[in-house]
Amino acid sequence: MKLELRKNSAYALLIPTSMGVRLTPLNGQPVHASNLFQMQVTSAESNVASVASYLGLPVKVLTALVKDSPVAQLIKDNLASRHMTVEAKEVPQGGPWGYRHQINIADSGFGSRGPRVWNDRAGEVGRTLSARDFDLDRIFGQEGVQIVHLSGLVGALSPDTSSFCLELARAAKKYGTRISFDLNYRASFWKGREKELRATFTEIASVSDILVGNEEDFQLCLGIKGPEAGGKGLTGKIDGFKEMMTRVRKEFPHASVFATTLREVVSTQQHLWGAVMAAGEEWHVVEPREIGVLDRIGGGDGFVGGMLYAILRGWEPAKWIQFGWASGALATTLTTDYGQPADEEQVWSIWQGNARVKR
Repeated sequence: MKLELRKNSAYALLIPTSMGVRLTPLNGQPVHASNLFQMQVTSAESNVASVASYLGLPVKVLTALVKDSPVAQLIKDNLASRHMTVEAKEVPQGGPWGYRHQINIADSGFGSRGPRVWNDRAGEVGRTLSARDFDLDRIFGQEGVQIVHLSGLVGALSPDTSSFCLELARAAKKYGTRISFDLNYRASFWKGREKELRATFTEIASVSDILVGNEEDFQLCLGIKGPEAGGKGLTGKIDGFKEMMTRVRKEFPHASVFATTLREVVSTQQHLWGAVMAAGEEWHVVEPREIGVLDRIGGGDGFVGGMLYAILRGWEPAKWIQFGWASGALATTLTTDYGQPADEEQVWSIWQGNARVKR
């Protein structure tokens, strides 16, 4: 199968996101035992888009920034270095207790000690994102977008961002833009808003072309019955995902691509990494393979980013999952949370298991 993409578009990929920073102790140390930290720009959605932007496709970011904030300037400069165009609503801070950018405080773990992430999102400026802040007819109708990638993380941040993602999906549908939706369920985001968010996520999923998520995401976001008890381990997960996707297809017939990653943690630096994808009526599976991990955060985003890049390039579906798998593996070798491929060859070398020096 092939996803037909809109022609004559200014942007290959559009992402709405709430940008923030990550604080990471040096040398794989835990947060409570450290006094030296690295601060870097991050968001799950910009992680996804980085694969395409580093490989030369035009990417646009829609976000909210704190006006005159040095952290906002850091974010702007970082996204520019990733070759992304940014359109942002600038929000006055409102004093010391006003708005700011989210902070992820995370150590990378080491050996038998797993990573730990503490999310500090009080006063997050991204929660103010609204369709009122952007000219969607201009963005989708005049400029043109081939794929808009929506994340359940942004969709569940606040009632405003839920409506924002819904309006983006409606505008994309109106102008022939393909819609990618990574469900990304977070229980703390959904608490007290289950009925409202179920309705919003269901409407977005009903017009999406690409749905990404694990068993929990599809069950808790969309109310799809989970897999029956079956085989154990990653092989059992593959069978269970296929079984559940059969039900998802019946409920959301508009979507033609479904995907998830598979991960088994042997140690912090050693994972088994695989993926499952349905494209049309065909299943594509990457049996879990061992990968070395420097920092696991962003691996799943790298997979989605690589898969979307392959779709944008018009490759056959077998390559979508392969390039996605390898892009996710690449991201885990970096400390930036996002893959920074030097070129396509570097990603394909990872897929082929070729780690020999290139001179």
